[in-house]
Amino acid sequence: MALQILYCMDMLGDHSEELLEHAGRLVAPKQTPSAFCYRLIRGVINNRAVLDRVIENHSSNWRIHRMSGVDRNLLRLAVYEMLYCADIPAKVSINEAIEIGKKFGTEETGPFVNGVLDAVRQHHGHEASSAALSDDS
Repeated sequence: MALQILYCMDMLGDHSEELLEHAGRLVAPKQTPSAFCYRLIRGVINNRAVLDRVIENHSSNWRIHRMSGVDRNLLRLAVYEMLYCADIPAKVSINEAIEIGKKFGTEETGPFVNGVLDAVRQHHGHEASSAALSDDS
């Protein structure tokens, strides 16, 4: 659900709190997004510049605006988890992103997302949350 809401907001170019509330109802009219879902979305929105820089630095010759909307937002979610959610193991974030990519992306999404996220994992290691704020990469 977080991916779908972020995708919607990204495509509309609107990251407002008002759209966040409406997008949740549009994506899943019978289900309220969880607190964790909102935590992820707000985390991605509030840290997007850092996340995009990290993603671009670990994706060979790919600028964030040239990536598909699904791939871009899937990477943002997973990198946010890896850098800011110490309670989520990096491998869990990577595996989840690959599985979600299979559902919403293309055939190339899985390998692409896996490659970028594995490079992020290797570079940032287990001390990711502190590295996110001080890393120049």
